[in-house]
Amino acid sequence: MSSVNTSAHQLAFHGAIILLYGLLTGIPYGRAVVRKAPDHIVHAWRLIHLALSVGAVLMFSVAALLPSFNASAILNQIISITLIVTGYALGTAMTLGALTGERGLSSKGTNRAKAVYFFNTLGAFTSLIAAIALVYATYCSL
Repeated sequence: MSSVNTSAHQLAFHGAIILLYGLLTGIPYGRAVVRKAPDHIVHAWRLIHLALSVGAVLMFSVAALLPSFNASAILNQIISITLIVTGYALGTAMTLGALTGERGLSSKGTNRAKAVYFFNTLGAFTSLIAAIALVYATYCSL
């Protein structure tokens, strides 16, 4: 199996995990709605439920395209790894945020707020790297 296929398979596998996790977060989302939780809590669970599902679909889409790119195996690995890290980092940040009520928009505050901020920042950084690498890989394939 080539390293391109390995990158694509790894991305698809982790995309499936992220999708499952995103779908399972529908349970606390539904519970928050039923128990009439504060709007910011309901919104936080809805965000996780939708964002992780959309992120997983992005991972599946890129996994399907990776073998068709005329890019190096290293570039394909970078795309795969950064998208995987993005999914887990943002999933962690959003879950911690929903559980603690923290938004994680600043590195100041409680340790919980700092943890949410760290995972938000990690997810934002890796998604930016993934997007840049993806643009370059598609450019190489023109």
